[in-house]
Amino acid sequence: MMEHATRVGNRLLAALPPADFALLAPHLRKVPLQHDAVLVGSGDRIEHLYFPCSGAIALIMELPNGQTAATAVIGNDGAVGLMTALGPVRSPLTAVVRVAGTALQISPARFYAMLERSPAVASAVQIVTRALMTQFLHVAACNALHSVEARLARWLLHIHDRTDGGDVLPLTQETLSELLGVRRTTVTHVVSALRTSRAIKSNRRGQLEIDRERLEVVACECYKVMSRRIDRIVSQDALRLLHAAPARDGCPPPDFPFAKTDS
Repeated sequence: MMEHATRVGNRLLAALPPADFALLAPHLRKVPLQHDAVLVGSGDRIEHLYFPCSGAIALIMELPNGQTAATAVIGNDGAVGLMTALGPVRSPLTAVVRVAGTALQISPARFYAMLERSPAVASAVQIVTRALMTQFLHVAACNALHSVEARLARWLLHIHDRTDGGDVLPLTQETLSELLGVRRTTVTHVVSALRTSRAIKSNRRGQLEIDRERLEVVACECYKVMSRRIDRIVSQDALRLLHAAPARDGCPPPDFPFAKTDS
């Protein structure tokens, strides 16, 4: 199982029983997630589903007046675009890559066809939905109740959890403004305050070097509560996938399950 999980990269797909994963494998394509790439824009049709293997994707709500705010961050414990399981809907959010990585990509039509053949794949959609709803609810409460400093610390920790490049995060002031839903002048003051507390070591152009331990002190309780709840949803429910009813017309997984990586 560990070898399979390492090979697949995405925790959710790795938890699928081999026969169910084999249904998806021929249609999955490994693609790069380029920094700042927009995977789907608000109001656009969802052309692809993404199961991240590494990196971090922010889901951004855009208001008619141009203001933006982050509603969730997705890593290798989730997926982007699964609303297509509800039908041919347009995306209510913009999904933008904030930390570069890779993902497994599949078309909505292919994925939807697998839902009818695999109870485990259908369960995976429910897991992602529950984890996303947990983030949405916590972020909404946190935005209403906690300071900008605590909220920024929370976002930085969530993003850091999904990186493997050390303590330097590729985040500009514009990106932080987008995440928090505040003006860039506010971001300048907040970053300065976090530098004073040494939770942020440096903020060179386009990069933030963080001190994780100090950042956890500044962050509100939402970070740990949200992280525990999401990990429990993904870990415990994903284990249940292993005992789900077998897929119809299942077959053993191929030796190399993905199409050639785009470059």
